[in-house]
Amino acid sequence: MEEKDLEIEEEIKEEEGEQELAEEKEKEQKEEQEEEQKENKKFLKKKEKKDKKEEKIAELEDKVKRQMAEFENFRKRTEKEKSAMFEVGAKSVIEKILPIIDNFERGLLSVSEEEKGSPFSEGMQMIYKQLLTGLEEIGVKAIESVGQNFDPELHNAVMHIDDEQYGENEVVEEMQKGYMYHDSVVRHSMVKVAN
Repeated sequence: MEEKDLEIEEEIKEEEGEQELAEEKEKEQKEEQEEEQKENKKFLKKKEKKDKKEEKIAELEDKVKRQMAEFENFRKRTEKEKSAMFEVGAKSVIEKILPIIDNFERGLLSVSEEEKGSPFSEGMQMIYKQLLTGLEEIGVKAIESVGQNFDPELHNAVMHIDDEQYGENEVVEEMQKGYMYHDSVVRHSMVKVAN
């Protein structure tokens, strides 16, 4: 009987040993699974952080691009405004100079033949030419009128005449010169037009 008891005891011990081994294996597997879960969580957290960082970077890049575009538009708009202000200022100065040129022309027309060779007359002529040359250099030119067809964009008709000698809507006489600054009219020519 003792032998059987010993055998039973050994079997029990073996079963307990196997059970302990099985429990240890199970414990190890659980620990491994927990370890894997921890690593997965760390990986997911890193990925989330990376996604958040990439999202923030994309947001900031978009913001910078928009601000650069706004700045470029502002620069272009400012440049246009500056050139427009220069144009308006130049036209204003030119408008103030034109009556002086008109008076020079009237004065030179009133000089008699005997006085044309005098130093005073020659000096007036030189100043007049210098004034016209300076205006031409900055882009001011006289509008061609006599012999041209009437153009309401360039001419201001102050008189009409019926004369078969001239063509229809032909400018016959210029009462006051008109001037252009680059491509815009500063002052229209006052003209007499044939019907």
